[in-house]
Order: sequence, then C-alpha cells, then structure tokens
Amino acid sequence: MKTFFNFLILCFSASLLAQTPTNSTVVQNSLAQKTKMMNTSMVKNIEFTNIGPTVMSGRVADVAVNPENPTEFYVGYASGGLWHTNNNGTTFTPVLDNSPTQNIGDIAVDWYSGTIWVGTGEKNSSRSSYAGIGMLKSIDKGKTWTNVGLPDSHHISRILINPNNANEVIVGVIGHLYSPNPERGVFKTTDAGKTWTKTLFINNDTGIIDVAVAPENFNIMYAASWERDRKAWNFDGDGNNSAIYKSTDAGTTWTKISDNSGFPTGDGVGRIGLAVFNESTVYALHDSQFRRPKGKTKKPSDALTKEDFKTMSTSDFLSLSDKKLNTYLKNNGFQEKYRAENVKQMVRVGTVKPVDLASYLEDANAMLFDTQVIGAEVFKTTNGGKSWKKTHKDYLDGVYSSYGYYFGEIRVDLQNENGIYVLGVPIIKSKDGGKTFTSISRENVHSDHQALWINPKKSGHILNGNDGGLNLSYDDGENWIKLNDPAVGQFYSVYADNQKNYKVYGGLQDNGVWVANNNARINKQWQASGQNPYESIMGGDGMQVQVDDRNPNIVYTGYQFGNYYRINRETGKSEYIQPKHTLGETPYRFNWQTPIHLSKHNQDILYLGGNKLHRSLNKGDDWETISGDLTTGGKKGNVAYGTLTTISESPFQFGLIYVGSDDGYINITKNGGGSWTRISNNLPQNLWVSRVIASAHKKERVYATLNGYRFDDFTTYVYMSNDYGQTWKNISNNIPTSPVNVIKEDPANENVLYLGTDNGLYVTFNQGNSWEAFANNLPNVAVHDVFVQPTAKDLIVGTHGRSLYKTNIANLQKMTEDVLAKSTHVFGINSIRKSRNWGRSWSQWRDAYTPEINIPFYAKSNQKVTVAIFNDDVKVNSLEIDATKGYNIAKFDVSFSKRGKRAFEKKNKKATISKAQNGIYYLPKGKYTVKIGDAESEFEIK
Repeated sequence: MKTFFNFLILCFSASLLAQTPTNSTVVQNSLAQKTKMMNTSMVKNIEFTNIGPTVMSGRVADVAVNPENPTEFYVGYASGGLWHTNNNGTTFTPVLDNSPTQNIGDIAVDWYSGTIWVGTGEKNSSRSSYAGIGMLKSIDKGKTWTNVGLPDSHHISRILINPNNANEVIVGVIGHLYSPNPERGVFKTTDAGKTWTKTLFINNDTGIIDVAVAPENFNIMYAASWERDRKAWNFDGDGNNSAIYKSTDAGTTWTKISDNSGFPTGDGVGRIGLAVFNESTVYALHDSQFRRPKGKTKKPSDALTKEDFKTMSTSDFLSLSDKKLNTYLKNNGFQEKYRAENVKQMVRVGTVKPVDLASYLEDANAMLFDTQVIGAEVFKTTNGGKSWKKTHKDYLDGVYSSYGYYFGEIRVDLQNENGIYVLGVPIIKSKDGGKTFTSISRENVHSDHQALWINPKKSGHILNGNDGGLNLSYDDGENWIKLNDPAVGQFYSVYADNQKNYKVYGGLQDNGVWVANNNARINKQWQASGQNPYESIMGGDGMQVQVDDRNPNIVYTGYQFGNYYRINRETGKSEYIQPKHTLGETPYRFNWQTPIHLSKHNQDILYLGGNKLHRSLNKGDDWETISGDLTTGGKKGNVAYGTLTTISESPFQFGLIYVGSDDGYINITKNGGGSWTRISNNLPQNLWVSRVIASAHKKERVYATLNGYRFDDFTTYVYMSNDYGQTWKNISNNIPTSPVNVIKEDPANENVLYLGTDNGLYVTFNQGNSWEAFANNLPNVAVHDVFVQPTAKDLIVGTHGRSLYKTNIANLQKMTEDVLAKSTHVFGINSIRKSRNWGRSWSQWRDAYTPEINIPFYAKSNQKVTVAIFNDDVKVNSLEIDATKGYNIAKFDVSFSKRGKRAFEKKNKKATISKAQNGIYYLPKGKYTVKIGDAESEFEIK
C-alpha cells in the first residue's frame, strides 16, 4: 500500500512539473470540439462589432499577387488571417474567418483554378509567433477550407506550386518553436495534398526556413535550413545545421551545397533567406551570429563607455577626473544622486565596484539592441551554388540589430539580375548586385519588413508587407501608398476609462499605444476630415494602460521591458517613471509585457512589477520596493525571465495583493508587502502566469490562469480559489485546448467570467462549471485581453491579430440561475424615439430610413416561438422566430401587421395612422408589451 501511495505522489508531482508539448491529435480534436461548441453555444447570437483601429495595422506574413492582374492579391497576416482585394488594395475582404485559425506562415495561389493554399503558423519565431495547424486548402476562393495535412508542423515557411501541374506542391516546414519535433523539413505532394512525402529532413531541431524555385524551371530549387532553439529565457537562432540545399528534380531529392563553397558554416550560421534569379544565379541573405572581430581603430573620442568599466581597476577608476566621470553619468541617465564625488566614495569603501557602472545600464531592452554580431550579409552564386561570394565589404549596420531571426527575406527583380531588396528594420535596395545599398523606407512606411512582391513584368512596381501593414509603390520605393483597410492590429492589452462617453485604450505589437472614443466610426470618413478617431500616445511595443479615475487626462502607459510614463494628455507632458535599481544592486528584470496596476483605494498609488514589486505613493515620481524577488530567480539567457507578469489588488482591502510571474510563481501579501506567501505550489509548475485576479465579489476569492505556450504546451489552465489561494479548483472543464491569456470577472454577476485563449473568447454563467464560446463576428483569433466597462456594460476584447471588438453584456449579466431555468425570458427592450423620417428617403438615390428595435430573449431549448407585440390588449404585430437554446435577438421594424392595424384602429377610432413613404404603417407613440409565451417585457415609442 505504501508503494502504491508513493507511486501516486510521484505521478502527481510529475503532472505538476512536466511541460509536455501538446499532441497534434489533441489539437485537431479540440478544434472539432470548438466548432461544435460554436454551433450550439448559448451566446452564439451575441454579435461583436470591430472598433478598429485600421489606421495602424498588424504584421504581414506574405502576399500573393495575380500575375495577369496585379490589382488582385491576397495578404496573409501573421495572426490576422487572409484577406483578398480585387481593387488594388482599396478594400479587402477576409476569407479565412470560417477556418479554425488566423495564424499564417505563408500563402500560395493557383490563379488558374483559384485554389488557395495557406501554411499556418508564423515563420518569424518571435514572442508571439503563434503555432499553426498544418496546411489549409480552399478550392472555392476561401468560402470553405480543408486541412490537408502536416498538423504537427506548427510553423510553415514557404509554399511552391508547380505552374505546370497544380497538384504538385512543395512546402517548407520550420517545425515547433519551443520543442523538438520530427514533422519539419521539406514536404512534397503530387496529389494536391492527399498524401505528403518528407523529402528533406535534417533533425528534430532544424527546419526549413525558405524554399525558392528557378522561375523558368520548377525542377531547380534551393532550400535553407535553420537550426533554432527558443525557450522562455533564451533564443538560440544559429547552429551547424543551418545551411543551403539544392534540388534538381522538383524537390524530390536534395544535396547540401553550402559546405566548402565560400558560404559561412559553423555554429554562428543563422537564418537564411533565398532569392533565385535563374537556375544558376541565387542570392542568399544570412543572419550571421558570428562575432565581429575587435576593431583596431581608436575610439572617436576619449569619452567613457560602459565597456571601459568592465575591466577598470579601482585605482584607475579613482584617478578619473570628476568632469569626465560626470559626463558619463549624465549622458547615460544615472539618477541625480549618482555624481562623481559620491560614486567615487562608494567605490573607495567597497559599496560598489567599477564594473557596476556598466551593469547598471544593462537591462533587457538595452541588451536587445547592443549587438556585437556580424548581422545581415548578402551572398551570391552564379554557378548554381558551387561557390558563393559576399557582395559587399562593409557591415550592413542597422538592418537587423540583434534580432535577425525576425526577418530574413530577400528578393530579386526578375527584370534585373542586379536589382535586389533586403528586408530588415529598414528595407534597402541595391542596383549593383549588392555592392551598395540605399534605404527605401519612407515616412509613411512602418519599420520591420516581412514580405515583398516585385512585379515580374514591370520593375519598380512592388508590394511591401511590414509590421505596420501593407504599402504599395510604383516607383521602386521612392514613394509609397498605405493600404491599411483591414483591422488586423495585434493588441497586447486593452483598457477603458470611466467617462460617460468612455475612451478605449490599447497597446499593440510594435505599434505603440492608441486611444479613441468607444463609439468612433471606423470608416474612411476621416480621410475627408484629416482626423482619424484613433490617436497615438506612445511608440514602441505598446503595453498596459491605467487611467486615473479622478482625471481621465492622466494616463499611465509605456513600451516593452517596463518603460512606463505618466502622461498628462491635457498639457502634453510625459514623465518617465520606471523604478531604477541602486548602483551596485543587481538590475531589476522587467518582462516584455511588464504589468502595472493603479490602486482603486487611492489613485495616487501605482504598482509596477519587475522581478520585485514596486509601489509609488505619488503617481510614479518615487518608488519603494515592497518585496524581495518573487520569481525563481531568473535563468541565464538572452531573454528577460524570472519576471512578474500580472498584478491584482483586492478592491476589498488595500494592500491585499496578488502577483504572478513568467516562471510559475503566484504570491500573496495581505499587509501591503510586509510579508509574502507563495500560493502556487499545488498548481502546475514553471508555467507563465498569464493572469491573477482578485475577486470583486468575495474577498477570499481569486482566479488564476497559466499559459504553457512557451513549452508548446497548449493545455487550458484555469483555476479558482475561495481561500486566498490555499487551495485551488480547476475550472477549465469544457474549454477546448488552447493556451489561456486572460480571465476577467463580471462586475455585476459573480457567476459570470470571461476568458480569452489563443483561439477565441468564452463565457461561463456558473463560475466555470461549463463554458460557452462566443462566435458571432468574432473569428478564431488569439484574445490577449478583455475589459468590462461597468457603467456602459460593454465588453471590450483585445485580440492579437484582429484589433478590438466590442459588445454589450447587460443582458448576459442578467442570465442568473432563475432566468436559465425558465422556458423563455424577455430581457429589457430599449425604447425608441418616433421620427417623421421613418420610411422616408432623402433622395431617389438612397434607401428609405427604416427603424428597428432589438427584442432580446432567452430560450431554454431550440424552439419556434411567437413574439407578440401588444398595445394594451391589442396585438399590433407578431413575429415567428426559430429560437436557439440560449440568447436570441428578434429584430422588429416597429410596424403594424395588416390585422394589427385593423384591430388598433377599431379600438382607437380617433387615431390616424398614415402610410409612410415606403408603404409601411409604423406604430404611433405609446407603450408596448412584448410577449413570448409567459414571458414579457415593455418598450416605449417616445
């Protein structure tokens, strides 16, 4: 018995500690489960409205242009789906919304048949490069989609269709981002995706990042392998197995051609991009992670740099002139208290060492741009890969910074062998085969370039996809048109203030922080007024927002790695407020998405989480650290790790605070940081704590969600505790498998919770015993954040790929146990104001103005119901509705039926009912009752 008990403990411990990549079969079953859920969901009729923005877009993954009609093309966004235009980008239509995913790595179109291929799962290997579900195919231009294989590929880099045989397709697969797997390499189908053959495989850690074909001969193609290993704390984007391969039989067999050819080999070989001009002439763009040789040239001045302090002795430091040291301290933003005289004294007594003046500056954001690698370099072969030669002598500084893994695309103009384009932070071009380059980035073109199409029949006509959307040029990049019509922003966070006409705020990937009125019209009218309803208030990667309830002009927000500001929108003044470690102290670690929290108990009090929790009592002007390290302590790597990710203070008690970390810790303090207790020991370990939420309904209650995305673990982790986290209850229940990003409690109904995953949005009416999927005008997209505006009773949804959505949840808040037990229930109906314009058209060119009211009701089962409208005891109209189980809306045009008009006139003999211009008789002013079975509600025509 003891042995059996020990076995149970061992199994339990293993379940807490192990992060296992989710099997693709589980994912496929989960997608089928979600489809079924959406069809039967009690909230499937709750309609969402996209509220933009469109002025700032999202990351483009690929474009496919009709070679015979270049005004028709498709655009694939990294996490925003596939969009089609046939008017040169004036408008776009989404064509992937009825598929199980919006995550795209590459697209290809057979323009003769209209068949579309989508390789799902982004290729860039960034923090938010979402995994895909294999190859999707549509033979009806996007009306329906079929998964045709490679479900465990996760990330697909390239698709090539044989122009002479559309059933023959080559696919480059990078494979899992955070774990090894065998379904990576080059795959080939000759039967339109019914079966696949793996024709090139290196190992479980090396995939194919690019495949390019000779334009005149499909048999000749080149492939680039990429060895990469990403962890939550480190990214290794280079290795011996990164190389170039060639096929002469349409991808059936491959030969490695980069060894002993002049192309770099070894551990420092990073991501490789390919551009083929003809069978023999190929360009390769290499992200070299080899270190630059130490320069022999002298520094341009004798000014101190942080590198000087890394090897400086104490005696040499003390001999520095105060003027020279003060210049370094001031130029590098040291706090005012650190000036030459007192810093030298600190060194004399041993409080700090000279090296501390270097490490003081080395936070994660600075390290991101502090590169010593070679970076981007271009190679060319003119003999089919037998030999390669670098095209340029100088470094291509500024093209990649230190994150070349995020780019890697190169293109060649098929009209000009020497015309090439390199995509990086800027986009640069060369007209001399890569010897020299010029930038074609312009003021209306976003940085970070991901995709480029060059018209093969007309040089200078190019289409550029970047992190800010899509740009079109007809003069080789000298001037650009911005084609940002789709709402495909990648939001990290969303917030709404408490004004009557409240404003919505949100932080976007690489597109800053934006704000607009919640009821702003998202159309092209702003192009006439010159004023877009959305306003940018912060650059960088936009992060969390908090707004002072007393003064909505005071906004706290920032960009990546904890760089936060207090902004006064009335005066335009902003103050940098990030807490700073003291000289000699280990620098604080800040998460990419550093959390902040403005106390509801006192709006002068702001919390900000690094690896420790910091509190300001004066709006961020000064800080005190109210905890030790609340993480596992970090890990060695090039990604900030061991950081806080979420903060929540109980509205019941000041100083009752929960925090969660990216390495799985949840801690609580009940005394404002005086002491802390870890409450996550009985939860699965080492996972990202995506949310911890203190309940507004019960002091002891807390919710937590964990996210295993960074282990390729897509399990749904959702928990609730009613005893301050001493014990936890798993409330994920019937949620389809997908990493969880956010949970929020409804402010009016304690049983209602909202939950966002990497594949959609859910609601529960019973504290997580069962969940319902939202589906109406809300695609299967990653939901990063949600916010409930309590006065307007609106739910704002921040998606990472389809911008912001809004819906009113007033009636959902009323779906109590009593309501759910009824056969039918009619909710409150908004009144309407009578207008003489009902049924009237302003001109012969416009449709008549027709009124409409929504009659919201609940039905316990699928049933046909009669919606009867009465004036006193006179039935003036009725509607027959096929109601579905759950929430329904009947739309009523406020008109009489023929029988209803006669009955009304019989009882109200003095009433005059006039026919409107459109031939309809509309109801007069008065109060009306709506009845569905025994349930009823009222509305008024005022």
